[in-house]
Amino acid sequence: MAASQRRKSASTNKRGTAISDVDAAVARYLKDLERAPLAARTKDAYGQHVGAYGAWLGGRPEPALAISDPRGRDHAARDFKRHLKVDLGWKPSSVNLALAAVDHFNRFLGLGPANVKREPLAQAAPRALSEDDQRALLRAAEASRPRDRAIVTLLLYTALRLGELVALDVEDVSMSARKGLMVIRSGKGDVYREVPLNRPCRNALEPLLSARRKAAADGGALFVGPHGGRLTARSVDRAVRAVAARAGLELSAHVLRHTCVTNLVRAGNDLVLVAELAGHRRLETTRRYSLPSEADRQAAMEALELEE
Repeated sequence: MAASQRRKSASTNKRGTAISDVDAAVARYLKDLERAPLAARTKDAYGQHVGAYGAWLGGRPEPALAISDPRGRDHAARDFKRHLKVDLGWKPSSVNLALAAVDHFNRFLGLGPANVKREPLAQAAPRALSEDDQRALLRAAEASRPRDRAIVTLLLYTALRLGELVALDVEDVSMSARKGLMVIRSGKGDVYREVPLNRPCRNALEPLLSARRKAAADGGALFVGPHGGRLTARSVDRAVRAVAARAGLELSAHVLRHTCVTNLVRAGNDLVLVAELAGHRRLETTRRYSLPSEADRQAAMEALELEE
């Protein structure tokens, strides 16, 4: 065999061995991933991304460096990021998830995370309903049974979390002709707070409270199911989705909390006050609601059109 053929054969064998090493490392990782203390969706995502990363490494020169050498790891991760952005056209959030999976793989190998910057994500306010959609939802709630009407109205006007709403007892609500107050005894972080009830909330709660006080002399849960047991968060979310569907909307119960906080911020209320009403521990969380929404961006660009 000629010397050039021997060198070519040795190079081919070496490359084939390197690819086999990458495949074996990915296989070991996937097996270990099954036992990892991660959510099922995270495991699925990491497994798919690391599998794709391993296949992509197979097309690179010296693929084994990416799983054995810190410098090779960094170069590979940066090139993989560019591949996802440019060749595949992935969005920043998807690129960052893939890089998180690669970091998890590198930690498994004992290399630690790669030195590669994450993609900056566009800052936008949480999803909130427009005024027209809020009106449509409230009209649909008016035609619903008292319990579901009260649920939708409270979530839209008090910014309660689902867990806070289902934990409410009859005695947590006090109302008069012109005032109302709701006590959240253990919000997120076990924080106590009080939320005033506006007129729509008082009107929606009045028939429900009367019925619950008659049914449960000792107070008990404010929102109950057909058999008298306290409603679960999932049941509340289903009720909200059902009312929304009748209004031609598709949303989760949490969108109503976002809508309430957005309305408070955009009405010009002090952020400290809004944070207190919403039960936010960090003011930065409340400040997110002052960010522009997709609708704001669209409206800004539409406003640039000149009249002919």
